[in-house]
Amino acid sequence: MSMNRVSFTAGRVSQFACEAGKAASFLWDTTTQGLGLKASAGGAKNYVLQSRFGSGATLRLTIGSTKTWTLSAAREEARRLQAMVDQGVDPRQEKRDRIAAAEAKREEEKRITASAMEAWQQYIEARKPRWSESHLADHATVSKEGGKSRTQGRRPGESDKTLPGILRPLLALPLKQIDADCVRAWLQVESASRPTHARLAFGLLRAFLNWCSDRPEYRDQVHAGACSTRLARDELPKKSTKDDCLQREQLAAWFAAVRQIGNPVIAAYLQTALLTGARREEVAGIRWEDADFTWRSLTIKDKVDGARTIPLTPYVASLLAGLPRRNQWVFSSPTAASGRLQEPRIMHNKALAAAGLPALSIHGLRRSFGTLAEWVECPAGVSAQIMGHKPSATAEKHYRVRPLDLLRMWHTKIECWILEQAAVPQPAEREPGTLRVVKSG
Repeated sequence: MSMNRVSFTAGRVSQFACEAGKAASFLWDTTTQGLGLKASAGGAKNYVLQSRFGSGATLRLTIGSTKTWTLSAAREEARRLQAMVDQGVDPRQEKRDRIAAAEAKREEEKRITASAMEAWQQYIEARKPRWSESHLADHATVSKEGGKSRTQGRRPGESDKTLPGILRPLLALPLKQIDADCVRAWLQVESASRPTHARLAFGLLRAFLNWCSDRPEYRDQVHAGACSTRLARDELPKKSTKDDCLQREQLAAWFAAVRQIGNPVIAAYLQTALLTGARREEVAGIRWEDADFTWRSLTIKDKVDGARTIPLTPYVASLLAGLPRRNQWVFSSPTAASGRLQEPRIMHNKALAAAGLPALSIHGLRRSFGTLAEWVECPAGVSAQIMGHKPSATAEKHYRVRPLDLLRMWHTKIECWILEQAAVPQPAEREPGTLRVVKSG
């Protein structure tokens, strides 16, 4: 440090350069202890501090470029760093801590300003092992990006692009901005046009925010009252009980119209939905491996219990046996990305209109099965088990274990009665083990 010592001035700093043939040259200030100037062969010049720390090891620390640091500022910084050394504080560690703190602050700001969609994706990953396929699909539907080309289900005047999910506008906001006022404004818009879907989305949003409130990385961003019960009561219309259901005298017209549908997959799907009482997605999700034509059983992917096995009744068996085996799905679709039927509602509505029947949802077919089963005096517990309803009484929960043969007796009776009312030809009754499925005429 005794070499090349001068009193720094702006001119001397400006004129100092690296000696030829060296990688770097140093010049030391006589005014400020430890302050130096390093000139590199490439032309860069930086102020540095050189001192001794701890057991006497040499410490050299870069202060900064002469292009950004004035001489007076470099001297002040050198004195600050030297004071730290004198106090036994390593300036290098202090700098690392300062950089780490700045980086942590940037990450925190980034986390707070990030859209809620990031937390939503983590929520789905954490919870999906506990969810059914349909519940997982609901989350995907309400948060989808939209903007993709429609392949089916487009109504006249509608865009040829899919719309964003109902929750997408909220999830595009930072979590901290999703408060009660924000949710209220969203509900007022959505409940006016699609109240049922808004109610579903509101419940999914509330569960998501509750999950976030239990997570240390998100709880400080969540507003506790964003999805309060009072908010739902004030902004969502009262939940009405649907009663769409096929009456006995409407069966003939309904079957005649549905059997005339040009797409045999949709025609079979609708009849199967009515004659099994299964949920919309449960029917659509039937694979060929689920249908046992030999022992006349059908495995349904139950959204509540995971799976249930019901009888494969004669007429339903004949419907399924007549369908093309394009892939793993019984109700397949060569145009759908999933390979299976996605939207039977449009053709069903056309069939209803052609038959002069009132509006009937796909879920209304499930309701129709439960109602029509009473005409043959089927025990309520039997029809509930076939439909996949949870037992509603202690006896049903703990003292009724019905074998498939008992379900088959009643299920076949229900099917026969419905087909008789509809004047639909029925296949001959068969015993389990019959390999050939007889199709209806």
